[in-house]
Amino acid sequence: MANSGIEWVDNIFNFCVILLYNIGSLFGITYEEINVWLFVVIWPLISLIMFAEIIRLRLKLNKGL
Repeated sequence: MANSGIEWVDNIFNFCVILLYNIGSLFGITYEEINVWLFVVIWPLISLIMFAEIIRLRLKLNKGL
């Protein structure tokens, strides 16, 4: 699969691709669909939630000072 020339990068990439194929087959969806769900939907959503939580906690911290 991976062919970057850096063995540890290739091993991690191959492991992740196989994991995504297995998760996709578990849910009955393709590798491409699980990729879209992870990197277009779930990851950005989690990032937005974390950003909002950081802002909330900073505001809370500043009120206490």
